[in-house]
Amino acid sequence: MTISSIFFIFVISFLILRFFRKTSALHILKHWWLSFENLFHLHQSFKIPLYDHNFRENQLYRKILTYLDSLPSVQDSDFTNLFSGPNPSDIFIHLDANQIVHDTFLGAKLSWKNNTVAGDSASALVLRMKKKDKRRVFQQYFQHILSVADEIEQRRKKDIKLFMNSGSGETYRWRSVPFTHPASFETVAMDVELKNKVKTDLDQFLKSKQYYNRLGRVWKRSYLLYGASGTGKSSFVAAMAKFLCYDVYDIDVSKITDGSDWKTLLMQTTPKSMILIEDLDRLLAGKSTAVNLSSVLNFMDGIMSCCGEERVMVFTMNGTKDEVDQAVLRPGRVDVHIHFPLCDFSTFKILASSYLGLKEHKLFPQVEEVFQTGARLSPAEVGEIMISNRNSPSRALKTVITAMQVQSNGQGQRLSHSGSGRGSEEVNDANAVICRESVHTVREFRKLYGLLRLGSRRKEKDESVHSGPIEAPRIEGRVG
Repeated sequence: MTISSIFFIFVISFLILRFFRKTSALHILKHWWLSFENLFHLHQSFKIPLYDHNFRENQLYRKILTYLDSLPSVQDSDFTNLFSGPNPSDIFIHLDANQIVHDTFLGAKLSWKNNTVAGDSASALVLRMKKKDKRRVFQQYFQHILSVADEIEQRRKKDIKLFMNSGSGETYRWRSVPFTHPASFETVAMDVELKNKVKTDLDQFLKSKQYYNRLGRVWKRSYLLYGASGTGKSSFVAAMAKFLCYDVYDIDVSKITDGSDWKTLLMQTTPKSMILIEDLDRLLAGKSTAVNLSSVLNFMDGIMSCCGEERVMVFTMNGTKDEVDQAVLRPGRVDVHIHFPLCDFSTFKILASSYLGLKEHKLFPQVEEVFQTGARLSPAEVGEIMISNRNSPSRALKTVITAMQVQSNGQGQRLSHSGSGRGSEEVNDANAVICRESVHTVREFRKLYGLLRLGSRRKEKDESVHSGPIEAPRIEGRVG
């Protein structure tokens, strides 16, 4: 064979391969080959649906999806989805709908297809493998998937989500956003002894699975946070969620149309989650047919509450416990009661240290004297004054003193009178748990201290400030 003949054959082969690549002929040939194999039933498929027959989320589906997203074949695929994480520098890869990825395990070749349609309850993952490999690798392969998924979830343990319920017409009732609220137990201003009791109670709950099983009780814990608006209940919820590393399911009762919605929402929550119902007293006092005492009691400890384990339920109230039917608050429905009082002098000193960097000040005795008269502001009101006057701590303290004197002398209405409902004035931030109690008080107090500053005799000399925002005041109450 001459050199020219060899060169000619090389050129023809190159052109043929190039043609196959340009026309996706290799893909077509591969598809034909798979179809040929299917004629002889050489493969077997396994379907992993998103929901079971009771419309509960299939945890195996989530773990497999986590595993598949980590495969090199997904990263090297021609097309996939990229999403940002809680940190701007984090980028996550996710399968696209109907995307096929390949995997190998102990010499067996496996393929996965993501049969996912947004909002469709029939979404599923489909595993395809050769029948001859099933008995050899099937069980070990799924053990491998669960092990890898658990490792990934441990690395992402701090990535908490906030879930919000949608309308009753949708199949899947929850939508989520990253939970980025900055509050933690380190930033919560509360009595140290009580803070330690709450942390110990939560930590003990996390380790009590066998204990609850031995008692024949559902592994869950419930908390009631009650106190006036602006005392930091919502921020305390955020601190609890971050301590537990639990996702938060915030139930918007206005989207519940009938009693069955409570059951559907509860069934579609996951283990290791916190379920939040705000303004419990206001809800029970309403006349909605979907929200009544019976539906709330069944939600708290009815037979449906045992559908999942390792859950924490949190209820908040702006009023006193006497305003609610005591059947709601009995042990088993509410295990821990925590009272959020208005700001006293000890709480004020914690806030002054955090907001203004003050351990002591010449005006502290005067502030304490005003507190002794019985004057009170909410921690949100005190915090707003300190934030706005953070460049002049002396002016901030004087403004607090004057505001408490105005309140004590009855010259103004309680600034925290407005409720914490989900009104049109609520801050619309989907990436955080909003402290709804402070929305109205902040706006009203800006007007108050603006007038007070106009009447100041002189401007205080600016002092150095070391700011460290605090999300909640000291809590006085009981645990247990």
